[in-house]
Amino acid sequence: MSGYKRVLLKLSGEALMGDDPYGINRATIVKMVEDIAQVVHSGVQLAIVIGGGNIFRGVAGGAVGMDRATADYMGMLATVMNSLALADAMRHGGLVARVMSAISIDQVVESYVRPKALQYLEEGKSVIFAGGTGNPFFTTDTAAALRAAEIGAEVMLKATKVDGIYTADPARDARAERFERISFDEAIVRRLQVMDATAFALCRDQGLPIRVFSIFKSGALLRVVQGEPEGTLVHL
Repeated sequence: MSGYKRVLLKLSGEALMGDDPYGINRATIVKMVEDIAQVVHSGVQLAIVIGGGNIFRGVAGGAVGMDRATADYMGMLATVMNSLALADAMRHGGLVARVMSAISIDQVVESYVRPKALQYLEEGKSVIFAGGTGNPFFTTDTAAALRAAEIGAEVMLKATKVDGIYTADPARDARAERFERISFDEAIVRRLQVMDATAFALCRDQGLPIRVFSIFKSGALLRVVQGEPEGTLVHL
């Protein structure tokens, strides 16, 4: 299989924590940037959406009983912080990245404008989409699916701590088997929690395949964009 030309990478905020209880682990983000650099230098156009769980986890106790919309806006702001940290780490790694936010914070980052994002990608710059969808009640998985569809990404890459989708939780069931490929419909029937239902339905309806793989597996990201059978492919 040939490689992809334009992809969207979905990173969880928790992935930035490394072994820390919350926040951003410097060594972890530097290693991520090294993997991202391999992809960018290969000529692939890369867009990124990152969650905010690593930051929001630190204030989650105080959010108990909070209005859901307010908590979601806090989570969106956390994604902006993570996006700025990632862009800065990429700059130190010799890469050019632009952060575009669905929430208007013009003094800090650009507002998301689709034609501008496409221009950046065509110019070989990486684009980090922050602020989720800009609306409460939607996850960063949904934001990633939405942006992937908008920019015409060929695949949505969901980076996790596990190297694909299994029949059961491999951490709890030694008999769990990993799927190399699985259809959207089969994943629904088996009730496999690939991502939240809204994001999953959007990818299915747009015919956007999802590749689930481990971000902590050395060289996995590059192998994925080169079209190698890494992790699990969810397809129509």
